[in-house]
Amino acid sequence: MLVIDIKKQLGDLLLDVKLSLPSSGISAIFGRSGAGKSSLANVISGLTSPEEGRVTLNNRVLFDSESKVSMPPEKRNIGYVFQDARLFPHYKVEGNLLYGCGGKRTSHFNDVVKLLDIESLLTRYPHSLSGGEKQRVAIGRAILSEPALLIMDEPLASLDLPRKHEVMPYLERLAKEIKIPILYVSHSLDEILRLADNMVLLNQGSVSLSGDITSVWSSPLMRPWLNASEHSALLEGTISELHSDHPMTKVTLNNSQQGIWVKSPCDCVEEGKKIRLRIRANDVSLIKQQPQHSSIRNILPVVIEDLSEDKENDVVAVKLNLSGHVLWANITLWARDELQLGIGQSWFAQIKGVSVTQSDLCSK
Repeated sequence: MLVIDIKKQLGDLLLDVKLSLPSSGISAIFGRSGAGKSSLANVISGLTSPEEGRVTLNNRVLFDSESKVSMPPEKRNIGYVFQDARLFPHYKVEGNLLYGCGGKRTSHFNDVVKLLDIESLLTRYPHSLSGGEKQRVAIGRAILSEPALLIMDEPLASLDLPRKHEVMPYLERLAKEIKIPILYVSHSLDEILRLADNMVLLNQGSVSLSGDITSVWSSPLMRPWLNASEHSALLEGTISELHSDHPMTKVTLNNSQQGIWVKSPCDCVEEGKKIRLRIRANDVSLIKQQPQHSSIRNILPVVIEDLSEDKENDVVAVKLNLSGHVLWANITLWARDELQLGIGQSWFAQIKGVSVTQSDLCSK
């Protein structure tokens, strides 16, 4: 586990962070530019030191102002992937990779090369690589050092859209296949949505919210960070049924018997596969009684937990309990008043099929 309790003055910004992160999976640090994301990553890695506080990784003290412990970066066993690849220009790709593992080509070396699909690049120099290829090599070099923690600071920020699309599948494979905990720093919610297991919302140097990504994403505190059309809930579940006649897949939500039908994301879907759904609040409506005949495939029983009014935009954000999971619906003030919605009431949520199309399915 990574435990952080530090303070560091950054010009007019005070970085004041108290945080515990799990020793597995991908934990994303999200915030606007200037929120202190990269500065926090640099403190953890030892590239900079805070004025006061303590940082521990798996019970090993990396920094402690009281006992005057400040372990240098090279002793912390932390891998770091920067926005720019920072490869050694005078080494070929193989040499850059071998630098990460002490110069020895082992079975682990071969596994990482295969995982990142860079075998064809081994004899080339960095200047001949595309931006996406350079980042894959940089990631491989960091992994080969066998770190206790891998920090990735905006690894896709310097890439154009085609190169981002090139690298993203490899990051998704890393998330599934390597056992190294990853701290992923980004201002891109799309990247975080696809990759992260846990999420930290950093705002003006302090942690506003942290936890597993579904709970953080579904929190009201996330709403100011999203455009109205992006207000949504994340739900995780398991593929439990494939429709025999239509390209539809049933996803049973975690810790629940509730199922949601979605368009099959690809031809390779299998029962038992874990999957993450994103359902936009604008695609959820409420009805008091379940209709007998409807073209909408998902009409689910919910209970109203909260109502948040936005008079300026004539919208009420309705927080719904769906078998223990959070769902959001955006409705008008008129609809709220006419339907006399109140906390604790039971309704049915109608989810339009378009809200759970392939672009909103994130394989986990």
